[in-house]
Amino acid sequence: MSVSRVVTIGVFGIVALLSGIIEFRARRGRSKLPTLADICGFVMHYQAGRMPVGRIAVYGFWWWLGWHFFAR
Repeated sequence: MSVSRVVTIGVFGIVALLSGIIEFRARRGRSKLPTLADICGFVMHYQAGRMPVGRIAVYGFWWWLGWHFFAR
């Protein structure tokens, strides 16, 4: 395995760990941090006129994520 692959996997692991910690802290008692569900709900309701821009952005993100990690 190359060094760049190990570094990339390590960075993604750190990001996933930090995301989990932030989500855990957001779900505790009286936290002012929004949960991931709150953020997704806010983004999904964003519209420009009658075009659901937020929904298109979320679907685009999931498409990108699936293409890069699951299409191999």
